[in-house]
Amino acid sequence: MSEPSRLPGASPDQPAHPQDTVRLATILREWGRIGVLGFGGPPAHIRLLRQLCVERKGWLDAREFEDAIAVCNLMPGPASTQLAIFCAWRLRGRAGALIGGLAFIVPGLIIILALAVLFVAGTPPLWALGAGAGAGAAVPAVAVQAGWSLLGPSWRNKASAWRWLLYCTAGFAAAATIGVWLVFVLLGCGLIELLTRTRPWRRRSDDAAGRTRSAAESAAPDPGAAADGGSEGNSGSQGKYSAIAAAPAVVWAVGGGVLASVAWEAFKIGGLSFGGGFVIIPLMQADAVYRYHWMTGAQFLNAVALGQITPGPVVQTVAVVGYAAAGIAGGLLASAVAFTPSFLLVLFGGPRFSLIRNDNRARAFLDGSGPAAIGAILGSAIALTRELSHPWQFLVLGGALLALLPLNRGVVLTLLSAAAIGIIIALVTGSVAA
Repeated sequence: MSEPSRLPGASPDQPAHPQDTVRLATILREWGRIGVLGFGGPPAHIRLLRQLCVERKGWLDAREFEDAIAVCNLMPGPASTQLAIFCAWRLRGRAGALIGGLAFIVPGLIIILALAVLFVAGTPPLWALGAGAGAGAAVPAVAVQAGWSLLGPSWRNKASAWRWLLYCTAGFAAAATIGVWLVFVLLGCGLIELLTRTRPWRRRSDDAAGRTRSAAESAAPDPGAAADGGSEGNSGSQGKYSAIAAAPAVVWAVGGGVLASVAWEAFKIGGLSFGGGFVIIPLMQADAVYRYHWMTGAQFLNAVALGQITPGPVVQTVAVVGYAAAGIAGGLLASAVAFTPSFLLVLFGGPRFSLIRNDNRARAFLDGSGPAAIGAILGSAIALTRELSHPWQFLVLGGALLALLPLNRGVVLTLLSAAAIGIIIALVTGSVAA
């Protein structure tokens, strides 16, 4: 994927090609449609974006779209959200990215917050308790299915069999036992693989060193370009990063302790977690249930289930956690903070996506953090299963595993079926503890 070539005299926010004169209203409509119909998580989002941008409209070619997927998987945060933002940026620059990203995120946010009011309320109705307990019982099976689907491709692309197994095992163990520190395990595995592949302690030949210096010089920003108003110089980038780093302090000053804790939790989810999707579950569970006590284990299972059965990105689960901590304001804040890094990565890094895609160091880091993230997804099933408290829930969990793995049923259908079983049990017995 090459940096978009622009029309003579065009600003960085204008379309990359003459044929990309897509109206912002069109982006709002099409990305909003995906935000409403995008049930099924990242696979469904990628499929809908491909159908729209590559197959139906021809706005992007297939190679560029595949490269965009690869780069989004190299970065922290929800990959499918970043892909949606990038595709909109590719068509109409930063204005398109903002409109397309919000149109993709907001419909699911509205739906999940409305459901959170019902399912995380102090005294929800009996049928809601049954639906939550049933769907929650199937959530560990969804985690197993998500991790299992990634094992094959990751193993085929492994750099080293024994290191792959080590990283995967480390992620599994961390998610199952020390979920709050999982992000450090993911980062550590990525750094170990990066150091192993680059081997900085070994003496390199002059030729190799020359190539490295040339690559670094070509990738570095041109100071003259910054003076001319083209690309952003180092001072501009440092200013943005300083502003991002200062954001938690601003939230603390304005909102106080609870909102600051919600913002920090959301920032870890959106800005520090590699792998996206279910790899964030242990991070949220450790803080929301055990550290801050914003919600019970059963309520957290409900939150994860809501994130799966509603459209839009799975990271919307963080909005339910924010709601449990501080009401609607907490849910909105959590969502805004969690998705802000994705917007910033595309708005300020979009032109450099091709460099990231072809950077061997970035790929080496992913080869370490990727298997660890897969292990963490599988390990999250252990932590989630520990939250089940009723005997019938384990039977529902077994049925969900059967439906998702051997029978290859869809995630949304499986969760809704489990919720229906929970409703029937609750209404027939008068309690979810039957």
